[in-house]
Amino acid sequence: MLVKAAVLFFSLCLPAVADLAAGLQALKNGDYAKALKEFLPLAEQGDAVAQFSLGVMYAGGNGAPQDLAEAARWYRKAADHGYARAQSSLGDMYDDGQGVPQDYTEAARWYRKAADQGDAGAQNSLAKMYHDGHGVPQDDLEAVRWVRKAADQGDASAQFNLGVAYDFGQGVPQDQAEAARWVRKAADQGLASAQNNLAIRFARGQGVPQDHAEAARWYRKAAEQGYASGQFNLGVVYALGQGVRQDYNEAALWYRKAADQGYTSAQSNLGNMYHDGRGVPQDNVEAVRWFRRAAEQGDAVAQFNLGKMYSHGLGVPQDYAEAARWYRKAAEQGHASAQLNLGVVYQLGQGVPQDYTGAALWYRKAAEQGDADAQLILGEMCYQGLGVPQDYAEAARWYHKAAEQGNAGGQFNLSQMYGLGQGVPQDYVQAHMWANLAASRASGDDQKKFAQQRDSLAGKMTTEQIAEAQRLAREWKPKIGMPQER
Repeated sequence: MLVKAAVLFFSLCLPAVADLAAGLQALKNGDYAKALKEFLPLAEQGDAVAQFSLGVMYAGGNGAPQDLAEAARWYRKAADHGYARAQSSLGDMYDDGQGVPQDYTEAARWYRKAADQGDAGAQNSLAKMYHDGHGVPQDDLEAVRWVRKAADQGDASAQFNLGVAYDFGQGVPQDQAEAARWVRKAADQGLASAQNNLAIRFARGQGVPQDHAEAARWYRKAAEQGYASGQFNLGVVYALGQGVRQDYNEAALWYRKAADQGYTSAQSNLGNMYHDGRGVPQDNVEAVRWFRRAAEQGDAVAQFNLGKMYSHGLGVPQDYAEAARWYRKAAEQGHASAQLNLGVVYQLGQGVPQDYTGAALWYRKAAEQGDADAQLILGEMCYQGLGVPQDYAEAARWYHKAAEQGNAGGQFNLSQMYGLGQGVPQDYVQAHMWANLAASRASGDDQKKFAQQRDSLAGKMTTEQIAEAQRLAREWKPKIGMPQER
């Protein structure tokens, strides 16, 4: 996403006017009463710098009650004198609808006036307007042209935005190395969002050599500036021990910093830390509190976790209806494990009326996302005709998907289908292979059951067929789907 550069209010060139210089120094020192006293008569005489400075003071509520309309009025006076900083600030007011009605066309007009004078912040903001198609026709080429002008002047936000353009190939050919180069320029200037982005690049090896230690170093730079995403990511690397020594206490500390800023993924992860007793004392009540904070903001993982807490009565009284409610919220956002669990509650009638059709619907949604357990259960429902028409071929298809991911139940059921010729042509070699794989992945009674199936099949096969089945099992590799936490 493109961002607008912040206006640096105190980097103004000081003209040779004593009262103006005194006002600017007072403003810099935080002596707002003196600054207001110095600026007001000059502004009323038409001094553009004083007019702009008054706008700054009214916008921030410094030396006078905050009054965005009054700020816009003074910015306009200075802008009408051709003062680029005021033109850019007035563009911001129109862009955000502060002190004036929101008007992208007017925002773009004022940004252009300042940009044409070389104001880097305005050039970056005008680039954003072209990127978004606000007030001007959407045009990535024009966006890049303006953002490059600002980036070449050293504007950190523009450098980051130009890096993003190269990352996605918007207005320029996609080039991860060039993206990393511009992002680094912004990161080196201390822009926290760029530091976090550069860290992600090192973690993934995107445009730079993969280096988890370097990723952690840049995450820390962003985190120490209070950047919530950087704090969360630093928590993740401590939890995983990537680029740093694994330290759950540090992970919890950084998750909490991000969580206190409302960062939902950090709130959800902090809930997990309390649930597991990692880095913090084990406390299911506290886990629920953090899951709920994230869940109520729409975080699907937290909604799923909160559903689990209600289902098992952890930190809250057991309540299947409440569990189903939170599972549904996550499931409707596409969370595969929540879809699976919602299928289970419909199949069992826990907190909802028993409904095999509804169960099959949610199992299918999870199965189509690659959830092996959902694929296995959906196969069983197709086999038995529960909530769907009985269909052995469809059952075998879903068993096969689960089996290919290494799901032992799916492998065993598929073996049976091949052994009996149900939904697939009878094939003892395939049946033996899948039973053999299932037995190798199971334990206890299941292992005995699966091995018995394999050995029973072997009694119907030639030596050559057994050897072929064993070769296929030996060379088989799982196809990993999209596992999610359960």
